[in-house]
Amino acid sequence: MSENCLFCKIARGEIPSRKVYEDGDVFAFHDINPVAPVHFMLVPKLHLGSLLDANEKHAALLGKMLLLAPRLAREQGLENGFRTVINSGKGGGQEVFHLHVHVIGGGNIPPMVKRD
Repeated sequence: MSENCLFCKIARGEIPSRKVYEDGDVFAFHDINPVAPVHFMLVPKLHLGSLLDANEKHAALLGKMLLLAPRLAREQGLENGFRTVINSGKGGGQEVFHLHVHVIGGGNIPPMVKRD
């Protein structure tokens, strides 16, 4: 973990959060500025700046996170589906530079891209 990273501090318990899940590799918590009735994030405890920094050695961790997403979504009441979002790098809209997977659902989720 990184000393000054916001999400590393949350995963270490130095900053309070509404925890959804935790194991030795992954921490999940509710977003403090949710965009939907259910909005939580999965973060690896290993500090990884973004998906742009991932490689083959991270395959098991990334797979674990993606398999946890539907399980945790169901536990949060999202039986009819959910959206996952991974913003990668500044050009991809990433604001906190620690890899994280947003899980968003409930209510009326608008399309990601408007089509004419």
